[in-house]
Amino acid sequence: MASVVLRRGQAARGVLRACLLACLLGCASAQAADPVLERVQVSDPYIELHTGPGRGYPVFHVAERHEWIEIELRHTDWFKVRTAGGKQGWVRRQQLESTLTEAGGQKTFRDVLLDDYLQRRIQLGGAWGRFDSEPMLKLWTGYRFSPSLSVEASVGQVQGVFSGTSFWHVNAVAEPWSDRRLSPFFGIGVGRFKNVPNASLVGAVKTNANLADAVVGLRWHLSDRFVLSADYAFYTAFVSEQRSIEYRAISAGLSFFF
Repeated sequence: MASVVLRRGQAARGVLRACLLACLLGCASAQAADPVLERVQVSDPYIELHTGPGRGYPVFHVAERHEWIEIELRHTDWFKVRTAGGKQGWVRRQQLESTLTEAGGQKTFRDVLLDDYLQRRIQLGGAWGRFDSEPMLKLWTGYRFSPSLSVEASVGQVQGVFSGTSFWHVNAVAEPWSDRRLSPFFGIGVGRFKNVPNASLVGAVKTNANLADAVVGLRWHLSDRFVLSADYAFYTAFVSEQRSIEYRAISAGLSFFF
């Protein structure tokens, strides 16, 4: 009797091990299976397939109306697709927006370039303008902590008729409508200001002072990763405890993000 019970227990354990093994194999095969790709149907007379993700790549195949294609990969504003006949190529987002989903509705895509703009973190740029009527060149970089708040560091050089000026400052910048292509921004910051008069001036002294600034401006997302910006800034240089000098500057420039 005991041997019968023992054999039944061994058989039960064997069945349990087999079930566990089957579950593990099933999970592994499910993980190894290819992901389900989204299929869309061509509704235009045809869709052009390029050999690469860009207009400079030649068209080597067209998918005709009512043909089903699978979306495999995205690269910027281009999507890699596979036709029912196995042809693989790259299609612009604008063309895919005219396709139909398996449910029969029109396929919609977010502007992926705008998505990149909204998710930007580090930005580098340069600008040219006027610093109290003198020509100014400015370079800056910024890091976004949140969609509407960032910190920016700027360095500038002004070459005037009677003196040369250099400055740097770090600003906290608020951009409350950062999800728009045309977005205003505001900032305040502190830094250092240095003015060196021409050697030909009699009695002129160098100025090296703390600096405070406030800025307001606009940014416009042009395309890809480029942004056009323009700003108006108000600077205050604290040359002594009793005296400060105020400057105004306007500039416009180009930046890129990544």
